[in-house]
Amino acid sequence: MKKALSIFMISILIMGVLAACGTSSKEKEENASGNGEEKKVLTMGTSADYPPFEYVETAKSDEIIGFDIDLANLIAGELGYKVEVKDMDFNGLIGAIQADRVDFVMAGMTPTEERKKSVDFTDVYYTAKHMIVSAKDSNIKSIEDLKDKTVGVQLASIQEGKAEEIGETVKIKVEKRTRIPELIQEIKAGRIDAAIIEDTVAEGYFKNDKDLSGFTIEEESEEDAGSAIAFPKGSKLTDEFNKVLKEKMENGEVEKLVVKWFGGEK
Repeated sequence: MKKALSIFMISILIMGVLAACGTSSKEKEENASGNGEEKKVLTMGTSADYPPFEYVETAKSDEIIGFDIDLANLIAGELGYKVEVKDMDFNGLIGAIQADRVDFVMAGMTPTEERKKSVDFTDVYYTAKHMIVSAKDSNIKSIEDLKDKTVGVQLASIQEGKAEEIGETVKIKVEKRTRIPELIQEIKAGRIDAAIIEDTVAEGYFKNDKDLSGFTIEEESEEDAGSAIAFPKGSKLTDEFNKVLKEKMENGEVEKLVVKWFGGEK
């Protein structure tokens, strides 16, 4: 009798475990297909030192905000995804994609041919130019004025390549830092003479610091400008995001975000 009872109890336990597993599998399938109540979560890698693309207003909160954040949420929301933002150094973003630590990257990243060897990109969603930023009293008004000067750039950025290009015609010393605010502080401390920064980002610093000034580098090549979304090689998300991105650019929703964050058309 005891043996029969034990077998009966074990059978009930096994049936319960199987039922639980079945429910768990069903829930996972629903979440994966977007049919469940909770949205699928995608991790977005960024470098939150690049206003107005992505940054933190420390006086208000520790939330990462900006143009890229809004655009990511706009596109992902259309596809049924929820975005979780992960902050890291810019020079580690490509590696984070390759190591599957993030699902995609938005960080004002230019889709250069070199980067395309490691990741896939959507179409360009925003185009900007480079600026030479320096102290207002530096008398640096042209590329030629950079001769024998120390120029700062963000590590692994497109500006790093631009500095090398300038160095082919003008003798400069290049210093690399991981974050844009570090470059600004180095200028103010007199440890570097100038820095190469994207124009929209530089304009934000000019508004808050009247001791800084700069000029735009003209005649950019196509590879020198433009931001796109980066994905792992072969990711189906690239085409999904790109399709929605095109739709949002055509219907004016991306332009609305440009006006919100940059104050007008670029």
